[in-house]
Amino acid sequence: MAWLAIVVCSMFTLSACQQAPNYDYIEGQTMGTSYHIRYQQPKDIDKQSVQQAVNARLVEINHSMSTYQKDSLISQFNRLPAHQVFQIDNDFLQVFNSAKTVYNQSGGAFNPTVLPLIELWGFGSTMTVDRLQSPPTEQEIATAKHLIDFDAITANEMQLSKSKDNVALDFSAIAKGYGVDAIAQLLQEKYQIQNYMVEIGGEVATAGVNAKSQPWQIAIDAPILNSSVSERQTIAAIRQPKEPNRLNLATSGNYRNSVVFDGQRYSHTIDPITGMPIVGGAPSVTVSADSVTLADAWATALTAMPYEKALDIATQKDLAVMFIVPKKGQEHTQDNQSINAWEVVETPAMQALRSGKTATN
Repeated sequence: MAWLAIVVCSMFTLSACQQAPNYDYIEGQTMGTSYHIRYQQPKDIDKQSVQQAVNARLVEINHSMSTYQKDSLISQFNRLPAHQVFQIDNDFLQVFNSAKTVYNQSGGAFNPTVLPLIELWGFGSTMTVDRLQSPPTEQEIATAKHLIDFDAITANEMQLSKSKDNVALDFSAIAKGYGVDAIAQLLQEKYQIQNYMVEIGGEVATAGVNAKSQPWQIAIDAPILNSSVSERQTIAAIRQPKEPNRLNLATSGNYRNSVVFDGQRYSHTIDPITGMPIVGGAPSVTVSADSVTLADAWATALTAMPYEKALDIATQKDLAVMFIVPKKGQEHTQDNQSINAWEVVETPAMQALRSGKTATN
């Protein structure tokens, strides 16, 4: 995931005659990454209680959808043969339905059954040129693509089944977004917290105001190779609109996990339709949507397309999307460490969002 810098104004810049609201900050580990939460302190509730509730909720979500946990619901379902009915929970059902929505609207670019292709190409957590030097055969790709079949999985209320053996789900490209939504809902409903920023692995939800009583603002990094959290360069910022008084963002980026082979840069993202690694995709895609769940899925879908196609679809679907792409003439010099090598391209919906003229779609 591309990193989002959270722009947080200091409480101490308020005038002496103005009482600054009290904000707490908690952080922790979840879903193979970290979470960071800032929120206005609720009355008579200590920070430890809030963090315990947050951690407990994230444990529930992981138990439902973590492919790293052998006893999770998703792992149990993936091991099942075809036509066997499996009971799921509400978290699983909500993510499944959101995934199906983006799968259908993106023409299959977002597909949570794509894992066999990722494993075939060897593009897991670490990407190397080894597989590109000796790529899979057409037959191997065709065999893997046979298992890339989200349509083979159906949900009937709280029951899930598949019509084909060995088809498996992986919600890693949408679960963090759902986790952000779930924690934001927890803060609102359990503690009546209206002013907060929740971030998990770069996916963000904000509401209300920050500690300076200003709308939250999220900074977007330039997709500079080998950049780190401490050495990031901000290229744009998205400010939470007044109406609605919230913001849901997700960013997907290829630049932190890619390699160059024969003069072409390949990303770790696999096109589930062609079965091939993406070439010519946007290095960074940021999406704002009604939920972080949908934003997360759409950011992945648009990253899994050539840039021009992604821009066309995002515009046609009236999605609020920010692409960060090389400037003309810089397409083959993406190793350039200068922020000046990049440009920001926005859909009309994102332009409207950033100008404060309309609400997020």
